[in-house]
Amino acid sequence: MIKIEGLTKSYKTPKGRHFVFKNLEIEIPSNKSVALVGRNGAGKSTLLRVIGGIDRADSGKVITNKTISWPVGLSGGFQGSLTGRENVKFVARLYSTAAELREKVAFVEEFAELGKYFDMPIKTYSSGMKSRLGFGLSMAFKFDYYLVDEVTAVGDARFKKKCADLFKARHDEANFLMVSHSLNSLKEFCDVALFLGRDNKAIFFNSVDDAIQAYKEDENL
Repeated sequence: MIKIEGLTKSYKTPKGRHFVFKNLEIEIPSNKSVALVGRNGAGKSTLLRVIGGIDRADSGKVITNKTISWPVGLSGGFQGSLTGRENVKFVARLYSTAAELREKVAFVEEFAELGKYFDMPIKTYSSGMKSRLGFGLSMAFKFDYYLVDEVTAVGDARFKKKCADLFKARHDEANFLMVSHSLNSLKEFCDVALFLGRDNKAIFFNSVDDAIQAYKEDENL
């Protein structure tokens, strides 16, 4: 279960403060994968980042007894002057025991297929290489909930299949909180949905199809 109480997030703009969402009250049930549905700018990705603890709300809180990942495939947090191996070790020390450290590093090294670049600074990587490292790092750890923001596979066709197979394996073991422009992906991976609409409203749907219908109607307003 993830419970959101009085959550407010805003940004200062030249035209005044813009509220992404205001006083959200949501309870996400256990053992359900949740699609976050809404128009561009509704706050879907922002809400994921707040739930994952990498963005701070103005007020309110997220209450849970479950483990929650950072957004899958996130590569923006890598330290450019450190190697891929060093970045992975840093994260692994935070999310695993000392005994598991070598196993996690070996998993990411094998999965990302970066060869000699794994021991070169991140700043020498292409965007695709960083994405492969980020995806492998996200999948190296077991969480109760994975935060998925558009990313399900990266790289060429062979590597995309490798990503998709691992992604589906994690889905069999855990739940997703998922944002995607692919409505079919939301239907495939999610059981229920949270619709973020106009006027900072959030509506929980037991059916992903019903939430998508509400989103389409909102788009046409």
